[in-house]
Amino acid sequence: MELFYVSLLSIFVVLVSLALHLVFFKNKSGGGGRAAPLPPGKTGWPVLGESLEFLSTGWKGHPEKFIFDRISKYSSTVFRTHLLGEKAAVFCGAGGNKFLFSNENKLVQAWWPSSVDKVFPSSNQTSSKEEAIKMRKMLPNFFKPEALQRYVGIMDHIARRHFADGWENKSEVVVFPLAKNYTFWLACRLFVSVEDPHLVDEFAEPFNLLASGLISIPIDLPGTPFNKAIKASNFIRKKLVTIIKQRKVDLAEGKASPTQDILSHMLLTCDESGKFMHELDIADKILGLLIGGHDTASSACAFIVKYLAELPEIYDGVYKEQMEIAKSKKEGELLNWDDIQKMKYSWNVACEVLRLAPPLQGAFREALSDFMYNGFSIPKGWKIYWSANSTHINPECFPDPKKFDPSRFDGSGPAPYTFVPFGGGPRMCPGKEYARLEILVFMHHLVKRFKFEKMIPDEKIVVNPMPIPAKGLPVRLFPHKA
Repeated sequence: MELFYVSLLSIFVVLVSLALHLVFFKNKSGGGGRAAPLPPGKTGWPVLGESLEFLSTGWKGHPEKFIFDRISKYSSTVFRTHLLGEKAAVFCGAGGNKFLFSNENKLVQAWWPSSVDKVFPSSNQTSSKEEAIKMRKMLPNFFKPEALQRYVGIMDHIARRHFADGWENKSEVVVFPLAKNYTFWLACRLFVSVEDPHLVDEFAEPFNLLASGLISIPIDLPGTPFNKAIKASNFIRKKLVTIIKQRKVDLAEGKASPTQDILSHMLLTCDESGKFMHELDIADKILGLLIGGHDTASSACAFIVKYLAELPEIYDGVYKEQMEIAKSKKEGELLNWDDIQKMKYSWNVACEVLRLAPPLQGAFREALSDFMYNGFSIPKGWKIYWSANSTHINPECFPDPKKFDPSRFDGSGPAPYTFVPFGGGPRMCPGKEYARLEILVFMHHLVKRFKFEKMIPDEKIVVNPMPIPAKGLPVRLFPHKA
């Protein structure tokens, strides 16, 4: 009899559980219909999910492997996974890019791992996401064409000093650290008017630590990349507050201009309620700008050197175009906006480099509500990752995708949503044109001075989180004869 009651109780529990299960999914599907399935995929290890594999494919130099292995396995351009402690879906291909970029702030919004807020702590207790929204409203004034035109001469001046100090009278150089120095020097000069090479160098190493630990496993223990990034962030913010205090004095005494850089603008601009930003708040924003304003461009510059060294015919085309511009200038005359517009082939080459080695590998979004995509249900709160490589090296988007072919960018260029090194939609990088200027000015001074060859022909590429030559790309320089 006791066994009978146990069996009866077990059947009752199963029936109740089944009923609740059916009711739950009936409600989830909007009443009546069968619930749509989640995307195919797996969540990997407990807690870690598939984060280690996601990161390690980049460390091994093949970040696209994580994406394409799963596209092949699941025969789907959307799959589920578990990344950085979050349930996630990965959207692939031009269709995925179009959907996400077109539904920004409708179905999805920008998302960063919580670790980013620890590295970039906001002084006013808002998230890095909210701070980024405020910053995007502020930036257009500095990246519109009339403002960018003023930057060309400054960039040319810094580039001349950079090549004189770091490249000339040397038979060999390591490119990546030099490229970081160049782009960081520009960002310091144009954002906060810091031009002294010694002060720039003082900032450089903490910024390297910050960038390396920004998208890392968030273990805050002494010696970990994440811990080093937090310490570096605090050090830089203190230095920036000192610069900000001095600028306030200089503005009050007429020693600084209200329009000389982004820092002056932030100090003198109030929000909708008439409040001015606090010094720490400004330091937060400048910190983020300096990271975004130099790190990705330095990767692009290094890979331009890599491909020009490997492909003599491409180098010759860039050299010819840049020398025509150089010969049109008087002695000591700086580059100007019109010169930049003539660098069409050089920019096609740079775009092909950005296609094959995108500094921005992809980015995360967060689902604002439940929605359907390609027949699959994406639950509210899930994180969504889009990958540049899912189109950049996809033969459906770029025939013979591993071939270096700048002509892909002739005329109207690639199909929409296939070339996305700067993102897309409302979240497209506001500094895209700024990056174009600094890259083209770098190319001009590089090929005008040197031919070069790689010293490690098969140097490994590491992606962490941007592509970086494992040994920094050492090259042998061959100066042009005067």
